[in-house]
Amino acid sequence: MSTVAYITARGLFGRRRVLLLLPLPLLLVGLALICRAYDVDPNQWGQAVVVGLGLAVVLPVISLIVGTGVLGSEVDDGTIVHILTKPLPRRDIILAKLLVAAGVSAVASAVPLFVAGILADSVKFGLALAVAAAAGAVAYSALFLLLSLVTRRPVLLGLVYILVWEGLLGRWVSGTRVLSIEQYVITIADKIAPTGMLDGKVSLPVSLVMAVVFIIGGTLFAINRLGSFSVAGETS
Repeated sequence: MSTVAYITARGLFGRRRVLLLLPLPLLLVGLALICRAYDVDPNQWGQAVVVGLGLAVVLPVISLIVGTGVLGSEVDDGTIVHILTKPLPRRDIILAKLLVAAGVSAVASAVPLFVAGILADSVKFGLALAVAAAAGAVAYSALFLLLSLVTRRPVLLGLVYILVWEGLLGRWVSGTRVLSIEQYVITIADKIAPTGMLDGKVSLPVSLVMAVVFIIGGTLFAINRLGSFSVAGETS
């Protein structure tokens, strides 16, 4: 499992795709620094930058890039066969991939959110955003890793989930919020450090339970899906 994780991390950071992780975090921190430097009231920019950009864009998009990249490219180019021929349980392969995806996504999103939270409010708020982002990164990674196994267009479907389900329906149709990872993240952060910038629409118990459902459910389905791949790299 550790070998698969190492190979995955090396392959991920060896691709140009990893460069896509830099612009959004830099934009988030840059906007927060500019607003703070010009003494703009955090009440005027905090929600737009922290929630509108950080939690609604930076966290899910980074998780999408990484989550679909740790395995999706191997499925597309057929190199997944080299992994499947090894005497490794499918469970270990998926867990290793998920560990790398969640770890990279959590660091790449939690750090800039922590900085933005400090600039917008306080260290406690920054820590709340970082913890919530880390939890959200695991849930997003499990979902997007699964998508990379069930479709050849995981990025497209992931964007539909982020932009349409969470971005559009999640804001206007209350029933869809129960299946919105973004809402779980907002609720968790708001519970740790209550502030007017955050307005969770889902209760904390529901957020925690559903986040676990996404993580465990996505992982189990991914393991089952990978088990249906033949040695030739095609699904049976």
